[in-house]
Amino acid sequence: EAFVSPQETKDSHVLVRVKQEQPLQNFTVCLQSYTDLTQPYSLFSYTTKAQDNEILLFKPKPGEYQLYMGDRFVSFGIPKSIAVSEHVCASWESTTGIVGLCFNGKPWPGKGLQRGYTVGAEAAIMLGQEQDAFRGGFNAQQSFMGEISVVYMWDTGISTSGVMAAMHNRPDEAPIFSWRNFPYKIVGEVYLKP
Repeated sequence: EAFVSPQETKDSHVLVRVKQEQPLQNFTVCLQSYTDLTQPYSLFSYTTKAQDNEILLFKPKPGEYQLYMGDRFVSFGIPKSIAVSEHVCASWESTTGIVGLCFNGKPWPGKGLQRGYTVGAEAAIMLGQEQDAFRGGFNAQQSFMGEISVVYMWDTGISTSGVMAAMHNRPDEAPIFSWRNFPYKIVGEVYLKP
């Protein structure tokens, strides 16, 4: 199964229907994407009323991922490829501020971001659009075209073996949400491919 966004739009997205009521001191987000886009695009956008880029997994160009938190970001250089399926996991812990990125199951060197920060609760969580406002403020030039699948989010870090399990859609339970029991609402032109 995968969500398919067939064309650039200013509003189509998948809204993850989760009520995240507790602030986060740690998190991990994992997902698989498949696209031939070379322009910037958003994969995962977590926005609160107080902060638009509370968590944002963004790909500004082939060969780079950015993880934003509280409107600051770190960049990770990855192999430059187009039209290759990519699995990415991004994790963060408040006590150290360390961001970990695993790309296709391989851990990248950790980077520091927002040590001591707390991620706000009551978020709007979306796939395929970048929110510049709570549930809105979209830019068609940053919309995702392609396929997104096996999306998971935890309120903890996960091990390399946990990343591999998520990559093969066999992880332990995800406390925030799990692809095996994925609560979503499609807005606009996105299709669920069996």
